[in-house]
Amino acid sequence: MKLQLKNPIVFFDLETTGTNIVSDRIVEISYHKVSPNGREETKTIRINPDMPIPKGSSDIHGITDTDVADCPTFKAVAKEIARDIEGCDLAGYNSNRFDIPLLAEELLRAEVDVDLTKRKFVDVQVIFHKMEARTLVAAYKFYCDKDLVGAHGAEADTLATYEVLMAQLDRYPELKNDIDSLSKFTTQNNNVDFAGRMIYNDKGEEVINFGKYKGQKVTDVLVKDPGYYGWIMSSDFTLHTKKVLTNIKLRSLNK
Repeated sequence: MKLQLKNPIVFFDLETTGTNIVSDRIVEISYHKVSPNGREETKTIRINPDMPIPKGSSDIHGITDTDVADCPTFKAVAKEIARDIEGCDLAGYNSNRFDIPLLAEELLRAEVDVDLTKRKFVDVQVIFHKMEARTLVAAYKFYCDKDLVGAHGAEADTLATYEVLMAQLDRYPELKNDIDSLSKFTTQNNNVDFAGRMIYNDKGEEVINFGKYKGQKVTDVLVKDPGYYGWIMSSDFTLHTKKVLTNIKLRSLNK
């Protein structure tokens, strides 16, 4: 089966120093671009995170401080990555919850402003969990009847994710071979920011999704609690969350 595409799609995977979107960093990124004309290309970049890689993380992906000592920082390769994914939809395994938010953070830290909200996202893990509920290694065995050699390596996981999606499309006729449909199927939350601190309600309005103001419109909260914006900006929230909140505040001031 050939993936039906309107735009190129990039399957990607990150290996990182940990799982905290705010404080952890990328140590390896691999992406596999599939173009509407059928062309496919793979790139893997090892990155120096400018911080020690915890042993627990190294035990999972096998990348140590020594391995990345002479590698470029993310800032040095950020523009290259942005060019490679320009105009592309994005797909991954657990990518909506982790890989996309962390990639967005790294790009913002590198001062490379890429508006990922205009892209379609396909999370292969969500399809798997809705249909079968297992891990990537099990998914690869279940759908492709292969053992995932090199699991937790970015390139192996990236290519396996692509193969799993193709097998899922073959297995489930109810899944439409269309990125718009797959994106809607795998989007579990109607997030305003990637971290899900703000979501859209059923009227399409931005509302707070945590804490004492959960469920209240962002614009209303900014008016009745002027200090709320400053608290968010000075606290341990993602750069993307802060950027989105700032845009909402500026938009409301300009009305």
